[in-house]
Amino acid sequence: MPLTPEEPQIHESVPGPRTAPTSGRSASTPRPVPGPPRPAAPRPAPPRAVAAVGSGAAGTGRQIGTSGPTAANQPAPAASVPQQRPATPEAAQIQLIPAPAEGALDAAEETVDLLLDTGRAPGEILVLTTGEQHPWAVHELSFGEASYWAQHDAADDVFYADISAPRATGRPVVIVALNGGSDDTLPRALATALTRAGLLLIVCGDPARINSLLGASA
Repeated sequence: MPLTPEEPQIHESVPGPRTAPTSGRSASTPRPVPGPPRPAAPRPAPPRAVAAVGSGAAGTGRQIGTSGPTAANQPAPAASVPQQRPATPEAAQIQLIPAPAEGALDAAEETVDLLLDTGRAPGEILVLTTGEQHPWAVHELSFGEASYWAQHDAADDVFYADISAPRATGRPVVIVALNGGSDDTLPRALATALTRAGLLLIVCGDPARINSLLGASA
């Protein structure tokens, strides 16, 4: 069934580990550096996300005793210990952000900013383009592919790549800027992007085209 487009907003209910945001912006979106290419500044180590394990804090479980003469013979209830729930593989959620092709990159940038503002770590976000490369990717590629992909492998910042790049591996959140590309090749590319998204796939583009492409990839 067709997916309903949403305004560019990322709610606090987005699943997955988060890092507590610091004052102001938790991280800045990488921007292309004007002027002649220059070496990229070293990036700090990625913040560690702390995930809650279990369904509650220790000692908060209710203990139900027995009544009557047999109550004294019952063993004392054990302390409540949070148990780790087994992981169950689930498909990533898909969210649509309406935007024209020429505004898809801007919509993707706004989405990145919202994710960072709500506590998502920069290294958990991958932005893929279907048309022209993001200016940050163009700038970094000017220093060579080895340096460019080393930043991808470090996974300590938002990374921008072409949707057809096979080396762009999965991250918890994948954003696709539908800023071009052929309708013949995009269904397979979007299907691949969905497999790369661990928790959330956000597609920025024309809703009618997105639903058509996702339907073709099903």
